[in-house]
Amino acid sequence: MQDIYSKKLKLTLVSLFLSAVTCSTYAEVIRDTINLGSAEKFAILSQSGITNVFASEIVGDVGTSPITGAALLLTCGEVVGTIFTVDAAGPACLDNNASFLTDAVSDMGYAYVEAAGRTLPDSTELSAGEIGGLTIAPGLHKWSSPVNVSNDITLDGDHNAVWIFQIAGTLNLATSKKVILKGGALAKNVYWQVAGAATIGTYAHFQGTLLGKTMIAVNTGATVDGRLLAQTAVTLQMNKITAP
Repeated sequence: MQDIYSKKLKLTLVSLFLSAVTCSTYAEVIRDTINLGSAEKFAILSQSGITNVFASEIVGDVGTSPITGAALLLTCGEVVGTIFTVDAAGPACLDNNASFLTDAVSDMGYAYVEAAGRTLPDSTELSAGEIGGLTIAPGLHKWSSPVNVSNDITLDGDHNAVWIFQIAGTLNLATSKKVILKGGALAKNVYWQVAGAATIGTYAHFQGTLLGKTMIAVNTGATVDGRLLAQTAVTLQMNKITAP
């Protein structure tokens, strides 16, 4: 009888140990989200203007600061939301809340620095920067060179999973390729911190918040589930951008 109890106790301890290991391993890949502050309100936020080839469709707010609406080539009919500029007056869809815009741009900069400053990456130089065709687990992934997505990529994780991509070079999502979320993953929990120019190819589909140090170019017919937050310009060409 004592041997039976002893065996049961050992099995229970082993089970508890395995559960603890599993929880610990899972916890290691659950990262904190990036604090976007007031920039979270925007589908597109730019510091040096937004150009557009008509017609695009933006679901979410749009902002340019400190640039005036003269550098904003989106029309009211293309935006389901508010367009914030520093102009004193304009169409009904425009809001000249310069103070709010200044705060949002500042928060965008802080978010970029936070994303770039995250340490202890789960991978470095994954696939030498050619990540097309991969399935990528949640976590912090870092590259010191350009990142190219020449085929569809899959981000596989549940609704709590967070991906942070630190890219010291450029980012290029090729024509007609997709960022695919699987397993309940959410676009609002995906962050791309890109030091160089970011290009979303013709008819491609991008997901996540793109924190760009320089220009973000969205080519003809491409779609985005996420945010485009650029410290320089954003260029659009008949695109659909939907904020998370």
